[in-house]
Amino acid sequence: MNQVIILGSGPAGLTAALYAGRAGLQPLVLEGPTPGGQLVKTSLVENWPGTPSIMGVELIMNMKAHAEKQGARCINQTAVRLEPQAHSCTIHTNKEVLYAHTVVIAVGSAPRKLNCPGEEEYWGKGVTVCAICDAALYKDLPVFVVGGGNTAMQDALFMTALTNNITIVHALDNFTASTELQKQVLKHPHITILYNSVVKEITGDNSRVTQVLVKNNQTGKEQKVSTAAVFLAIGSSPNTAFLQETLELSPSGHIKTVNGTQVTRYQNIFACGDVAENIYYKQAITAAASGCSAALDAQRYLEQHAQP
Repeated sequence: MNQVIILGSGPAGLTAALYAGRAGLQPLVLEGPTPGGQLVKTSLVENWPGTPSIMGVELIMNMKAHAEKQGARCINQTAVRLEPQAHSCTIHTNKEVLYAHTVVIAVGSAPRKLNCPGEEEYWGKGVTVCAICDAALYKDLPVFVVGGGNTAMQDALFMTALTNNITIVHALDNFTASTELQKQVLKHPHITILYNSVVKEITGDNSRVTQVLVKNNQTGKEQKVSTAAVFLAIGSSPNTAFLQETLELSPSGHIKTVNGTQVTRYQNIFACGDVAENIYYKQAITAAASGCSAALDAQRYLEQHAQP
């Protein structure tokens, strides 16, 4: 019987592992299908406090090593089913059945993609989902934003401080963002809008994005446009399919929590990072912060329900 099992090995899961390890709980971390989460697919991370510039995969490896030094154990397994009991949980993985008094769920989310040629090839080389993280890398360069909701508008407006060549590509003939954000975007002189259009292909020079092929869905006309980056702002999906019959999820599939990170209806299960409903900013540092909270909440639960 484990004291704590952590599902996920991104910033949230590894931070939870660090804090649980320091508390002497010897947490077991199930790394999941993508060890390290989305951060390992990014290039440079330049907004992690105290570290001016570091590759995403290096940051994750540092976090993993730190957690392991404090007693965490990481195994290459993925949770496929969760069975909560009164003061314990049974976790079915792709390899075995595990048991724990508490569970921290940090399985993250997966960004929605265009599924067009070149997207995977240039992921992290100009194709990205985080303007706050990566916009500074494309100062004074042309950039594309794909989407028509609040995130797309916010990304485009954020980048106006860095470049005067921003193009928004939206599949519909009207934005779905709030009226105020639309007003700001529509009147900005440095933002061009391509309605009823989709990105059909992303090309580059093997090391970075240089061009996109855009198709107008109404006219069928295609055009190639030079760009240094494609920011995807079409949403993400939490990795909670295996929890749909077990936990209370929001309409978007995020885990509902109460009293901080505690999962609704279960005192010994905690959720953190992008998978939790109450995490608004999708940043590595906010995920890590919630992972800290989840570990401390799990520790408090164990102290209050000490096993004989």
